[in-house]
Amino acid sequence: MLLKVKSLKFLAGRPVAIIHQKVSQKLDVHSGERVAIRKKKDHQEIISIVDIATGILKEDEIVVSYEIFKKLRLREDSLVDIEPALKPLSTNFILKKLQGKKLSYTEIFSIMKDIYKNSLTETEIAYFISGMYVYGMNDNETIALTNAMVKIGKILDLNKKMIIDKHSIGGIAGNRTTPIVIAICAATGLVMPKTSSRAITSAAGTADVIETLCNVEFSLEEIKKIVNKNNACLVWGGSLGLAPTDDKIIQVERIMGIDPQAQLIASILAKKVSVGATHFLLDIPFGKGAKVNFGQAKKLAKKFHKISTLLGLKIMIALTDGNQPIGKGIGPVLEMRDILAVLVREKSRPLDLEAKAIVLAGLIFELAGKTKKGHGKRLASYILNSGQALEKFKEIIKAQHGNFGDLNEKLRLANFKKIIIAEEHGKIEEMNNKKINFVARVAGCPADKRAGIYLHKQVGDFVKKNDIIATIYSENKRKLNYAEKIFKDSKAIVIN
Repeated sequence: MLLKVKSLKFLAGRPVAIIHQKVSQKLDVHSGERVAIRKKKDHQEIISIVDIATGILKEDEIVVSYEIFKKLRLREDSLVDIEPALKPLSTNFILKKLQGKKLSYTEIFSIMKDIYKNSLTETEIAYFISGMYVYGMNDNETIALTNAMVKIGKILDLNKKMIIDKHSIGGIAGNRTTPIVIAICAATGLVMPKTSSRAITSAAGTADVIETLCNVEFSLEEIKKIVNKNNACLVWGGSLGLAPTDDKIIQVERIMGIDPQAQLIASILAKKVSVGATHFLLDIPFGKGAKVNFGQAKKLAKKFHKISTLLGLKIMIALTDGNQPIGKGIGPVLEMRDILAVLVREKSRPLDLEAKAIVLAGLIFELAGKTKKGHGKRLASYILNSGQALEKFKEIIKAQHGNFGDLNEKLRLANFKKIIIAEEHGKIEEMNNKKINFVARVAGCPADKRAGIYLHKQVGDFVKKNDIIATIYSENKRKLNYAEKIFKDSKAIVIN
């Protein structure tokens, strides 16, 4: 059926088309299903999710998202031919996983390819994630998932003998060690093209935090120039086409609030392989409120080591204390403030964040052969204290079209805040990472970069009645009030 393109200039994050209700009846297509949209002029095609409406368009019109405009190079009033898209064969493989059966590489690749082509709806992707979450994946499936993600995407070819990468499995509020570690290591000449994700279940991802000061979206060629000049970058991986199916799966995971282990491993390792990493440090925080306890952390480390080795990566794994947040700030701007406080050596800097960054950077030095075993921390401390890490961080930010002018405005906090006080004398026994992350998200993180939570105390601190223990920030009073209620009702901080 031929339809005329109408532009409402909206960005959906994925291909979305809106058709008239009468057209949907003629094509027997329902909201949320797929249609194939073919440009009449040159027959280029894209698969799109369809929505149905009346009033905003005529029967012979179709409204398409920016993603479709860009892919098909459309203009207002362009003619496109639409028809119901065939049900992908990969839906059978998703059903197979939901039944608890093992998938072959061919079957997994088929699912990944259809996710990349937008042939699967978010609901179907959610079923696949659910299957992985409930039944898991064995080593062969996990390797197949990793390789399929890599094969479908692009590769960053830096032509370097040694390329280092670092990653945390996440789950810990704050914990923004990556920018500090990258700055320390790159200052010594190590090559670290760091691609990061945005937040999935936390208040901020590294990309969300770095974006407070500079751009994080670049092409592969632009990244090559940044890395060749500065040894490192701090960019968002979602705009690069590196393991692109992973980014689409993460979008659905974010909605579902779950992160299956096989997907977690494949997601991390696919990005490392895609940037050409030869050496890799993995941070696995464990503890109450973290993603894993100590026993699970050891099992996960063993699995990561096995899969990484089979993929040709030299890996070092750090099991770190995740029983409480790391740093004082939770949320993009607050976390960037912590990073800068450590780099510029402020007296009030978060010493727990600094200590962990030094440990991780030291391990990378040992992994890369920069120092002997046990001597990495000393070099990391020297680079940080000498100001070399700060200068390298500034170079990276500048290369990514940022600057350090008017930091007071760039890192301004949200207009509204709620001060949380201790209701009794006692000792802080617990700061629950999951609950604190959730409260920060309720306050507006990560979309509202100025929102978040500032922690005035740590586990083990003694407090008096009416002492300030936390401050919640938000640009929206309703969100702020709800965040305060959740904070108190959930007992995110426990005092005994």
